Amino acid sequence: MRRFTTRIGVLAAAVMLACTVGGTARSSAVPSAAPRAAAAEEPTYFEMTDITGQPFVIKLTDSARIEEARRILRGEEPDRLHVLGRIIKRRESYNRRWSFVLDPDTVSFFEVAIEVCDATTPYVEDHLDEAGGPFLPGLYWCPWTSRLVRELPSP
Repeated sequence: MRRFTTRIGVLAAAVMLACTVGGTARSSAVPSAAPRAAAAEEPTYFEMTDITGQPFVIKLTDSARIEEARRILRGEEPDRLHVLGRIIKRRESYNRRWSFVLDPDTVSFFEVAIEVCDATTPYVEDHLDEAGGPFLPGLYWCPWTSRLVRELPSP
């Protein structure tokens, strides 16, 4: 019975996460693939932190997301301040400290999100092998205490 309850809980969490991400997409936080391809530009890098203070670098390639991140840094965006995206389990040169990065095509910014995608950066690193199952379903990560710190020069 406990196993069945756990499976139901994971399924419910995945549905809630899909609704959160789907709602974000409908509100144009994640534009469709066609406009994204047309709006792509040189990659731009931003440093974020969470409650642990550990720096994490995100790469953005969409001009609308890049401008949104810059508005956040200038203090012109009062609500959607936290980072959401889908984890890719690999090391990248621009974020060498961590064994994962966020897929630039999935990065958006949020005001509130469901708890199932919340975790600190070090916790994700320590439990990366579990990500994508009950922990961070669909590999979506939305650290509630995340905040952009600065724009970085290209590596």
